[in-house]
Amino acid sequence: MSLFAQRLIDWHRQHGRHDLPWQQDWQVGRDPYRVWLSEIMLQQTQVATVICYYERFCARFPTLADLAAAPVEAVMELWSGLGYYARARNLHACACLLMSQHGGQFPSDPLDIAKLPGIGRSTANALAVFCFSARAPILDGNVRRLLSRVLGIEGFPGVAEVESRLWRDATGLLPERDVAAYIQAQMDMGATICTRSRPRCAACPVADICVAYREQRVAELPTPRPKKALPERTTTLLVLSTGESVLLEVRPPAGIWGGLLSLPELPEGEAVADYCARLGVKINAVTPAPTFSHSFTHFRLHIQPLLCDVAVQPRLAEPKLRWVKTSALAQAALPTPVRKILAEISANS
Repeated sequence: MSLFAQRLIDWHRQHGRHDLPWQQDWQVGRDPYRVWLSEIMLQQTQVATVICYYERFCARFPTLADLAAAPVEAVMELWSGLGYYARARNLHACACLLMSQHGGQFPSDPLDIAKLPGIGRSTANALAVFCFSARAPILDGNVRRLLSRVLGIEGFPGVAEVESRLWRDATGLLPERDVAAYIQAQMDMGATICTRSRPRCAACPVADICVAYREQRVAELPTPRPKKALPERTTTLLVLSTGESVLLEVRPPAGIWGGLLSLPELPEGEAVADYCARLGVKINAVTPAPTFSHSFTHFRLHIQPLLCDVAVQPRLAEPKLRWVKTSALAQAALPTPVRKILAEISANS
C-alpha cells in the first residue's frame, strides 16, 4: 500500500466524517439506492445543502420502487431549489429503468452501472466500491483537487489530457484493501482539509509529500478553468396573478429549469397584452418589478418580471399552463429565481 493511501485511511478512521445521514443508513446496510441518491445529490452541491433534501427525499421515496412509481412532477417538487435539475429527471428515469429492466436491482459491475441514466464513471465506481466491494478509483471535484495538489499536476482538470492523467494516477494509487475507507477518505479530505480556498494544510496527513505544499503552489493548483466572458441573455417573466392564484407553465424537459413550473416567458418582440390575449387571459394593469440577474454555468440571465393584474381567472386550453394557488407555491416545483420573484411579491403585497 502506498504511503499516500495508508495515511489517508489512518486519518479517516480518526478525523473523517462518520455521522452524515446517508452514512447512518449505511450502518443498517449499504443500500445501493441510498448510496446512489446521496452521490447524485452531492454532485456540485455542498453537504450542508444536501442533508435536508436527502432526508425529505428518503421520507417521501424510501425505496427505489417508491421513486420509480412516483410521477416525475413529484420528484421535481422535492428537488426544487437544489439546482442542476437534469439530475432529478435522470434520477427518476434511472429508477424506472432499474425496475423495468433490472428487477429493481443495481448491477454490481461499475461499467454496467455507468450505462444507467445520469451516472458517470466516477459515480458508478463509487457505488460499486461502497456497495459491491469493487476496487475502482473515483474522480469527483474533491479528488481532482487533492490529487492535483499532492502530485503537482498542472493544467485544467476538465481538459481531456489532464483528466486522463488524473484517472491513471487515481488508479495507480488504489490500495489492495480498505478501498471503501480510502475512497471515503479522499472525499472527506477534499471537503474538509484540501478545500478550494483556505485549505488547512497544517492539518493535512500528506502535507510532507504534497508537491503543491512543498513548492508553495497550493493556491495555483488545480489550474483553474480558463476564464471567458459569460454570454448574457435576457428574458421577461409574467406574474399573472388574481391575488389568490398565479399562472405557471411547465417548462420543456430539456433546457434550463427543464420539467419545473415557471412563470410564462414573454416572447421577444411581443406586447404583453397580445400575448396574454393568446392565452385567453385579460389583464387590468402591468407593473414592472426590479430586474435582477441569475448566473448559470454557461451564461448569465437577466430577468425582468412584470406584475400583471388579472381580474378573472379563465379556463386554460393550453395543457402546459395551470393556475396554482398562492398557498400551494411553497410546495411547487419552482426554480430558485421564480421562487424569489414570488416571495418578494408576497412580502410586498
